[in-house]
Amino acid sequence: MPSTSFLMKTFLAKQETVQPKWHLIDAEGEVLGRIAVKAANLIRGRHKASYTPSVDTGDFVIVINAEKAVLTGKKDDQNEYMFFSGFVGGESFRSMQQQRERNPQFIIEHAVKGMLPKNRIAAKMLTKLRVFAGPTHTHEAQNPVKISVR
Repeated sequence: MPSTSFLMKTFLAKQETVQPKWHLIDAEGEVLGRIAVKAANLIRGRHKASYTPSVDTGDFVIVINAEKAVLTGKKDDQNEYMFFSGFVGGESFRSMQQQRERNPQFIIEHAVKGMLPKNRIAAKMLTKLRVFAGPTHTHEAQNPVKISVR
């Protein structure tokens, strides 16, 4: 029987040991999908060596200039968001342009939410995303580190 002194143990992060950081993403001129992938990976903690799928090891992400995010192809004209009131015939549709005028933060929040796992941890992870339509944000005190999408 071989000695167990040379075997390595798997490290599993614990919620108490996680030290979240703050990251800033400027969405001006960037493709929506690339912004969403970068934000989702930072929120999940996939960039850390201590990443554990069952523990929320992610960081906080601030996205500014959400209204200036770019879509490729004809998605700006063809994509629609559906909303349902819960009543019969209570569904309504909004095009991407209408949604951008009405609530540009929703576009990025919706894209990031789709890239997170579908479980209870994802609901908690989504609270770490802060999206702002313009160039200013209210989290200067946290000293966020600017991250490039590319």
